[in-house]
Amino acid sequence: MTWLLRIYFSLYCLLPAFAGPVNGSIRLINSKDPEVRKHQNFSGVVVWLEPMGGPADRFSGDKNQSSVMAQKMKTFSPHVLAIPAGTPVEFPNFDPIFHNAFSSYSGQVFDVGLYPPGKSRTVVFKREGVVRVFCNIHSSMSAVIVVLKTPYYAVSDPSGSFTIRDVPPGEYLIHVYHERALPQTLKAMECVLRVTAEGLPVMQLVISETGYVLTPHQNKFGQEYPPSEDQLLYSRDSK
Repeated sequence: MTWLLRIYFSLYCLLPAFAGPVNGSIRLINSKDPEVRKHQNFSGVVVWLEPMGGPADRFSGDKNQSSVMAQKMKTFSPHVLAIPAGTPVEFPNFDPIFHNAFSSYSGQVFDVGLYPPGKSRTVVFKREGVVRVFCNIHSSMSAVIVVLKTPYYAVSDPSGSFTIRDVPPGEYLIHVYHERALPQTLKAMECVLRVTAEGLPVMQLVISETGYVLTPHQNKFGQEYPPSEDQLLYSRDSK
């Protein structure tokens, strides 16, 4: 499967691109996720272009321009957020309950602490990498922040479409991140894209979720979450 993906993407990457927007579409296969299987939801895939020795190697985000990852209905929104390194991210709490966003995984460790409804906390993400975000109160809440050292990136919408805007002519290495794809699958999709003024058909990227296994996470103290209210009610009613 990996070799087929590598050949498939190499054929597309040898085609010339055009200065301006770089467009593409994502299709997820071999997925066990109900949103993908039943509704063909291909959202949340991050695609970015790394200049081959270009000025974006020194790129840093605008500290005066922040992004938002809201907490509402016990859900982080958006579930996948892509930002340039150096960007502040706000975590407003729109629920009528307390939340505590944190990350103890690789990427950037942070903990905004427990805070009430109507309040917000802000974290500046300075280091490139993938940050997995959780809530210390609600085990079902999770999200991903992909921090990049390039301004040339996009996140796919539910149809799988994405657009990377204002790409200057030059050579770029394409990277793809999808939280339910194995690292070796994503690595095999990397290739060099030459952006010119000649134009490029829409890139069609196919990502296999084969081999992905969902693993439970612990709270910020490295401990298991206590049973939720719903779990306690189910346990009591089943007796």
